[in-house]
Amino acid sequence: MREGQGRGRLPGLLALAAAVAVVVTAAGIFPFRQIIADRRSVTLAQEKLLALRAENARLEAEVVVLQTDEEVERLAREQFGLVRPGEVAYVVVSPAGEEAAATAAEPEATLAAPEGRPWWWDVWDFLTGGDLVHDG
Repeated sequence: MREGQGRGRLPGLLALAAAVAVVVTAAGIFPFRQIIADRRSVTLAQEKLLALRAENARLEAEVVVLQTDEEVERLAREQFGLVRPGEVAYVVVSPAGEEAAATAAEPEATLAAPEGRPWWWDVWDFLTGGDLVHDG
């Protein structure tokens, strides 16, 4: 009789051990996901900060150039068609068909994820926290 009771407990203990293993694994995965997502957020913010600093430096250099008389005159001539007294301005007009062909541009490539992503990429994103942080 005792021998039969011991065999009945073994599957129950194995099921309990499996449930405990699942709980321990889940308890480890979710904080791990958040840690990786937080690190990625910090990395993205640092990259954005560097890009903004570079843009600010470029704009400050442009401000310095725009304060020169030569640049003001160049912009007045190019953008507003202004001329100095005594000068004659000429405007070259191209036919409408040529202008439309010249300005037609190909559509820009997007950085969106491809539609046919394999399912395991989604699983990997879930495990590594990639679904928590977006590059936007």
